[in-house]
Amino acid sequence: MVEFSWVARSPLDRVLAVGPYGASGEAGVLLTENRNFDLIQVMARRGKAVDMAKAAETRFGVAAPETPKADSTQDATLIWSGPDQFLVLSKGGKHTMESLAPVLSGSASLSDQSHARALISISGAKARTMLAKLSSIDLHPDAFPVGAAAATSMDHTSVTLWRGSDLPDGQAVFNLLVFATFAESLWHTMLDSAAEYGVAIGHSEELA
Repeated sequence: MVEFSWVARSPLDRVLAVGPYGASGEAGVLLTENRNFDLIQVMARRGKAVDMAKAAETRFGVAAPETPKADSTQDATLIWSGPDQFLVLSKGGKHTMESLAPVLSGSASLSDQSHARALISISGAKARTMLAKLSSIDLHPDAFPVGAAAATSMDHTSVTLWRGSDLPDGQAVFNLLVFATFAESLWHTMLDSAAEYGVAIGHSEELA
């Protein structure tokens, strides 16, 4: 009998090459894949949106986002993904299907998306300029402040986009989740769009 084993790997494992890319000099765009995270989709059952919101606040200490935004707690980020639904992004196994089900399963349907999405952080002086090539979202600080989120598309690819906390030097950080099957294609598109500014490519075990 042939034995099989399952080894989880990054959706970008074949195409992500750590180091500089594109124009030489100081990188204008930093592209970082964040790995080894837990991601749970939470969707209210019919007529249970209020109950789901109460259960979420009990669990996380903050209200579930009802508008396009991302709310961070000490150990999780709740990201709006549509009416009466949100994503729970975390690390360390604290907010998995097994731990969330007892609190939320009565009012919501849960789906583990941990290995179904790629998580990419974009920063740098030219991050907004590069993203403007791919998305119609207005990313000006007045229109898209820290914590703003959107379920949108980039180069005809569906993504969940939100603005994380600024870097110590004040530069903005944008995070996006893309389905694993489209991750390679979008990655190449972002590299092409950012090449003229110079790109620093990396991956991290930390969430931005």
